Amino acid sequence: MKHRYFLLMTALAIAIAVMSLAPVSVEGQGPTAAAKRWTPPRTPDGQPDLQGIWSFATITPLERPSELAGKQVLTDDEAAELQEQAAQSRIDRAPREGDPGTYNQFWFDRGTKVVATKRTSLIVDPPDGRIPPLTPEAQQREAARAAVLRGRPSSYEDRGLSERCIVRPWSGPPITPGNYNNNVQLFQAPGYVVIFLEQNHDARIVALDGRPHLGQRIRQFLGNSRGRWEGNTLVVDTTNFTDHVGKSNFRGSGGNMHLIERFTRTDADTLNYEFTVDDPTSFTKPWTAVLPMTKSQGEIYEYACHEGNYTIANILHAARAEDRAAAEEVKTESR
Repeated sequence: MKHRYFLLMTALAIAIAVMSLAPVSVEGQGPTAAAKRWTPPRTPDGQPDLQGIWSFATITPLERPSELAGKQVLTDDEAAELQEQAAQSRIDRAPREGDPGTYNQFWFDRGTKVVATKRTSLIVDPPDGRIPPLTPEAQQREAARAAVLRGRPSSYEDRGLSERCIVRPWSGPPITPGNYNNNVQLFQAPGYVVIFLEQNHDARIVALDGRPHLGQRIRQFLGNSRGRWEGNTLVVDTTNFTDHVGKSNFRGSGGNMHLIERFTRTDADTLNYEFTVDDPTSFTKPWTAVLPMTKSQGEIYEYACHEGNYTIANILHAARAEDRAAAEEVKTESR
């Protein structure tokens, strides 16, 4: 009896050993399992290596279009149709009669692909894929800002920062796709990460040593960023934004915006970027977007905003001419 038991156990052990040596089939395992097996490379100081140039061009809109209300994900056919339309839009065509036209398609780089998840919006929370309504305070602030920008400027400070080639609305923070220059380069050094945007050649130097934010009296166009690691995710916490009249920080946000960004490398060619906007004085609730970025083999070139330099001078010359004309009209009426 003991002899038969010993033989049975020996046979079972051999069978298990043979099975363990057999190749394991991954068929049927989802991408999540594959992602968990992927180990990000490390920098010399042992941190997850996020360095490189990453493209965030996509035709997936930040907000879900009204015609797709209630639809979170596109079908394969719907995604293919949108991507074909985007490809066709890159073909140059003559402007309609009476339209002087603008840049040709060479200058635009909006992307031709929807995000891999085929979501109908980059916003994942709220579930409707839309930016929450502005608070009454924010509505008043935005109306006052718009009135200044529509009016006759007294100086360059009455014009938008984008017009002055200082800050672009989609260059962040937070980072969102725009018409072109949808590239970001990350650099890492012990204790620091640098987030360098191709447009508008802005670099955020993010300290990782636990230092506090600047005092609330110090306000900056890009805010004040501090970072930390949570596992393989770089978390960047930014406060101290400005309420400058020429800059709507982001979709109506104000100086009290608290921005949390998360950078996670999910495979060799994908950097998952997630951000949450929390600004109770501007939005009725916080909101979150997810934007996968793709590793780029290209380069980042200088973004030289020359036209803005001429535009500001021309706008101010025109404003002063209007001032003189208005003064002359008043003088004439008083005679």
